[in-house]
Amino acid sequence: MTEPTVHVPAVAEPAAAAHPRSFKEALWLVLPPAAGVLLGVLWWLFAPGGLNLVSGNPALADAGNPESWLPRDLVLAGLVLVAGCFTGVMLDGKLQGPNVARRLTFALVGGALGGIVAWLVGLLTAQLFGPAPNPAVGPGYGFTLRSFAVLLLWPAATAFITFVLALFGVLSKKPVK
Repeated sequence: MTEPTVHVPAVAEPAAAAHPRSFKEALWLVLPPAAGVLLGVLWWLFAPGGLNLVSGNPALADAGNPESWLPRDLVLAGLVLVAGCFTGVMLDGKLQGPNVARRLTFALVGGALGGIVAWLVGLLTAQLFGPAPNPAVGPGYGFTLRSFAVLLLWPAATAFITFVLALFGVLSKKPVK
């Protein structure tokens, strides 16, 4: 004899709420370039060759002066380093749960994009509001970045701060008895 077949109605499972979570994760990719716009303007305001608000030295105000190149690069380096540390601290509480690698990757790529945006916005600000470059000295003597390694400081600082905070989190856990 055959056994009767029982038909159980299928229960629809609720769809995963992918949109709010993926939107929050995408902010790690979008916010650093948006902050890069502000950092680019600040770079031009503070750096020698720009408005030179930090040093105020009139000799460094000329973008064609080779002595202003290192301080100009260091101003952008300081700005992106602080932004990278801030990003790492903000990311610290988000290193538990699912999609940790995605958030960290988005933060690192966003930081790299933020550094590039800061550099380009600083150059654009110098072209719009700064004096016209002297064509007699050449195109490389205007308000520009000499050390492109500065652009990697944002993601490097984010990765370092994330590593240190994660290490402190692991070391501070009490051993199980």
